[in-house]
Amino acid sequence: MIKIIKYSNQKSKTFLEKNLSTKRLESNKIESDVKKILYDIKNNKDKALFKYVKKFDNIQNPKNNLKIKASEIKKAKNLCDDKSIKALKIAAKRIEKFHKNQMPKNSIYKDKEGMTIKTRWLPIEKAGVYAPGGKASYPSSVLMSSIPAKVAGVKEIIMTVPSTLGEINPLTLAAAELCGIRNIFRVGGAQAIGALAYGTETIDKTDIIVGPGNQWVAEAKRQVVRDVNIDMFAGPSEILIVADMHNDPDWIAYDMLAQAEHDESAQSILITNNELFAKNVKNSIQSIIKNSKRSEIIKKSINKNGLIIIVKNLKKSPYLINQIAPEHLSLMFKDAQSIEKEIINAGVIFIGKWTPEAMGDYIMGPSHVLPTNGASKNSSGLSVYNFLKKMSSIKSNQRTIKTLGPSAKIIAECEGLDAHAKSIQARIDGK
Repeated sequence: MIKIIKYSNQKSKTFLEKNLSTKRLESNKIESDVKKILYDIKNNKDKALFKYVKKFDNIQNPKNNLKIKASEIKKAKNLCDDKSIKALKIAAKRIEKFHKNQMPKNSIYKDKEGMTIKTRWLPIEKAGVYAPGGKASYPSSVLMSSIPAKVAGVKEIIMTVPSTLGEINPLTLAAAELCGIRNIFRVGGAQAIGALAYGTETIDKTDIIVGPGNQWVAEAKRQVVRDVNIDMFAGPSEILIVADMHNDPDWIAYDMLAQAEHDESAQSILITNNELFAKNVKNSIQSIIKNSKRSEIIKKSINKNGLIIIVKNLKKSPYLINQIAPEHLSLMFKDAQSIEKEIINAGVIFIGKWTPEAMGDYIMGPSHVLPTNGASKNSSGLSVYNFLKKMSSIKSNQRTIKTLGPSAKIIAECEGLDAHAKSIQARIDGK
């Protein structure tokens, strides 16, 4: 069951190394197998893809059945109840509105030397979206991965999704249809990433691959990063909650279990300053698990990666938070906003007991595709910026060359680049 431990600032480094799982699910066997799959698909295209689709995705006659037909999408949508479709539409509208507000604007900069620099933001042409479909299907991930691309102006979105004997969650297909995705393929794992990264006769090569997946997907994304852009090296989901005794223990327990139910390797941590509250939360977790639909997954996650940390002062928790660098951070104590500026490493911050992380997974607006395993120290969640590239156009005149040319020429000579220097000097001397 979940551990309760006391934190000591004096031994902070040792504490973190001893008690916090890094969850790096590395495997030499997986690395080697993925490498073979990717090499095969890169060199043999459809021939290799069809082989792996038959083996791992159980799709027979992939030449005709790999791509999902428009009629199948329509049929899937008809299988969904009206309430589910309505909920997806509300979520999609909010996600789209948030990302439209994020879009950067083109700019023009002019200086006194006569230089004019235009900066344009341009969408990439093709994006590959991997929609999870293994232990659980997540229509919400389709929205969270696709809508930022759509808002950015990406011309074509290609989606791959694992299936069970050819069957796919109808709501996943309904979400794709809602996002305007027409090219959807029944393929998962490393073979899906290989197809999106290198292209085959059936699946076009994309410029970026986004979306969460299992170990095989994560390893494949790591290996193709030299050939295609990716969103991030995502691992199992995680939450860090900082809460005082004025919260309902059941609410905190539910928030922790909401992460634990994703995966056996998910991590749920609570930081509190009250020992009795910590014990009450632990008791709530034990009670709630008994009636949870995914109890076996939750038990394994909580037993392996669940943790309650007792500190003396919650306002001094930013150091610990920044070291953990969680995917999701929930602050639920009085004056929580007073430490917000001190937090520099977190995928997203949820403030107050009325802002549960579970809402962020579906309907708040920002994408739930977020950096895990400490990656928030150097990266951000998925957004329109992942699907945009910045291009500058520069125009100068003779006055610019006369004014700035001599300095540029000196730097070129310092670097021993004679042709550079002469290219500039010719214009300085020119009329």
